[in-house]
Amino acid sequence: MVIMDELDIKLNQYYAGKVVRKDLTKNIKEGANVPSYVLEYLLGMYCATDNEDDIKQGIGMVKHVLADNFVRPDEAEKIKSKIREKGRYKIIDKVSARLNENTDSYEGHIFNININKITVDDSYIRKYEKLLCGGIWCIIDMEYVYDENSRTSPFRIANLKPIQMPATDVEEYIGNRKFFTLEEWIEVICRSVGMEPSNLDKQTRWHLVARMIPFVENNYNICELGPRGTGKSYVYDELSPYSILISGGQTTVANLFYNMGRHTVGLVGTWDVVAFDEVAGINMKDKDGIQIMKGYMANGSFSRGKESINANTSMVFVGNINGSIENLVKVSHLLSPFPKDMIDTAFFDRFHHYLPGWEIPKMRPEFFTDSYGFISDYFSECLREMRKRNFSDAIQKYFRLGKDLNQRDVIAVKKTVSGLMKLLFPDGVYDKEDVRLCLEYALVGRRRIKEQLKKIGGLEFYDVHFSYIDLEDGEERYVSTPENGGSALIPEGDLQPGALYSIANQPDEGNLGLVRLDLQIMPGNGKFTHTGFGSGTKISDELKEAVNYCRSNLNRISQNARFADCEMHIKATDINGLGVLSGLELAVFISLVSGITGRSIQSQMCVLGSMSIGGTIIPTSDLAGALQIAHDAGAKRILIPVADMMQYSKVPADLISKFSLDVYSDPVDAAFKALGIK
Repeated sequence: MVIMDELDIKLNQYYAGKVVRKDLTKNIKEGANVPSYVLEYLLGMYCATDNEDDIKQGIGMVKHVLADNFVRPDEAEKIKSKIREKGRYKIIDKVSARLNENTDSYEGHIFNININKITVDDSYIRKYEKLLCGGIWCIIDMEYVYDENSRTSPFRIANLKPIQMPATDVEEYIGNRKFFTLEEWIEVICRSVGMEPSNLDKQTRWHLVARMIPFVENNYNICELGPRGTGKSYVYDELSPYSILISGGQTTVANLFYNMGRHTVGLVGTWDVVAFDEVAGINMKDKDGIQIMKGYMANGSFSRGKESINANTSMVFVGNINGSIENLVKVSHLLSPFPKDMIDTAFFDRFHHYLPGWEIPKMRPEFFTDSYGFISDYFSECLREMRKRNFSDAIQKYFRLGKDLNQRDVIAVKKTVSGLMKLLFPDGVYDKEDVRLCLEYALVGRRRIKEQLKKIGGLEFYDVHFSYIDLEDGEERYVSTPENGGSALIPEGDLQPGALYSIANQPDEGNLGLVRLDLQIMPGNGKFTHTGFGSGTKISDELKEAVNYCRSNLNRISQNARFADCEMHIKATDINGLGVLSGLELAVFISLVSGITGRSIQSQMCVLGSMSIGGTIIPTSDLAGALQIAHDAGAKRILIPVADMMQYSKVPADLISKFSLDVYSDPVDAAFKALGIK
């Protein structure tokens, strides 16, 4: 016997008949491969009670219905035989339909029983359009009428009913919210999706709630990337009959948006939520697919041919991140799992929220609840009703957003806050601190998107210091993303002689990236070797220039150091993955000087600028971009050429203020200042 806690008692008191014990779903589901909302539809019919005897009897009924009527693929022929022998038989299965233009009729496919080209009456198509878009689970009365002169299947659909609760009193759902505290209501939501909140920390509970925002907010775009096994795709596949999960990411414009041949709207016209599983495998077979998706995600409409179509579907992108988040933040960006042709700032800028899947623990038995939660079908109907309401004005009652948020950022934050408010305060009863909690969560999720855009797109997305102003006291509060804290690449304290950080160019693309140089010095005869710079004649020439300049000018820096007495090996670590490095002649020269003289570079310094043959200084190609990379890496001091002062006015003042600048005029001057020699 399961012991009911206080929350179980309250749920059964105020939502009698609308809640079910979630361990029943879990236990029965292990033997039936159907979505949770299908099982809980049956459990809601027979087990929506707290009476233990009634529950036991109800479980028996559910098992009986599943045993007799649910079609398992390996028993398909057995069920077909029953339909034939009895003439009429009720089954539970997934049904889809398509238009056969040759016969001007709709043909159905019943999945598990594997019956194809079965006639589907037009009335069902008009009532349940989702039959044409992936299919829906139904209770079906099947008939068998054999006619040797007929070319159609002898199987007939006598009656078809989607598995959904007959009626949902959303006013009861909203009205009874007042009997629960905020923490209790968050626990109710967690338990309703099968999780046990008492074994999860506060942040994880909020993330579980945030996964539900696409169900209540129209045209909401969210991505969740994280380790495997954290349940990222579960709610989009199992919780609601209004959500569809595209496994593997394979789709077409016709399937997703509009079929020009059939003149029918695709998935976005019939589902509330379209979720892409395994984003790394997303493959839009049409060349213009990503462009259409970008347009739809921006304004909720798309054009195909002469048609301009509006839709309310929310887009969800879930996928796996391999390896350490700490390392990924340092060397790349947190959107890197997306396929190469989707790594586009315009596409990612349409995302309203980035949910950090790495902050959700991998699922273990103790994380699944045995307590009561809303019947999935009832819950999904209530969430769908909440899509008609708007809570985005909640912010302006108490707060104003900071200056770093552009219009897209403001829209994203407002939509996230609206979604959270619908989920947590459906009755509209909330106070200032409630809004603050939702606002700070929304700001962090949007800033996480903006931080990645900054890494991909550079200075265009520099404004990431998100804040909000309290209208009551005028105080401005800033938010930060946890994964960016304490991740400085350039450490405090002295590095080994010969070690330094610099900004390199990517020869073909012109991208900038952080590079670390490390030098090994041994007694020798002036031999120089290198690794990590990439290959090509241009790279070899640049390294020769740096070595020759050092050989010729070392005595101007130290009378005691002799180039010919050393054997040197320099290694470049390509931190941002440029592939081939160039523009490092000056940095290599300073590294050699530092190693041969045995003096370390000044603490937390980053070297900018380069030089050509003979020591002519070459300014930084993109000063603002280089300074931003240096700042993100933790640099506090910048070695900068006089020639860069021409670009100085184009750099945001608050970025310049982050550094102490050492300005040099020639390579020898740069070496002195790098080593801190007056």
